[in-house]
Amino acid sequence: VQLVESGGGLVQTGGSLRLSCVTSGFTGDRYVIAWFRQAPGKEREGLSCIRKTDGITYYSDTAKGRFITSRDTTQNTVYLTMNKLKPEDTAVYYCAADRPSPLDGSCPVTMNYWGKGTLVTVSS
Repeated sequence: VQLVESGGGLVQTGGSLRLSCVTSGFTGDRYVIAWFRQAPGKEREGLSCIRKTDGITYYSDTAKGRFITSRDTTQNTVYLTMNKLKPEDTAVYYCAADRPSPLDGSCPVTMNYWGKGTLVTVSS
C-alpha cells in the first residue's frame, strides 16, 4: 500500500489550499483514508477520515467548518480542501489509510499506512 500527498506550499492568511492523497495497493474499496497534521513542536493531530466506499466523512473539531475532505473514486484520490487558513495551520500534513473498524465501519484509532507528508506554510 502506498500513499502520496501533494499540494502543499506557501499561502497567505485567509487563503485556501487543496491537498491530494493518491492511494494504491489496496485490494477492493473497503478502506478509510484520514488526514493528520503535525506542527513544529506539537503532537500529531487528526483532522478527518473518509470511507472510500460511501464517502461518509468524520471531522475533528479542529477541521469542522474550514476543512473539507472529499474523494474521487475513479482516481483513488482523496482531497483535503482548507479554507480561511491561519498561521497556526502551518504544519506537515499527512494522509493515512487502513481498513475500517470491523465493529462499526468507522475509522480505526491507529492507521497502518502513511504517506510522507506535504508541508503547508501559512504566512501572516
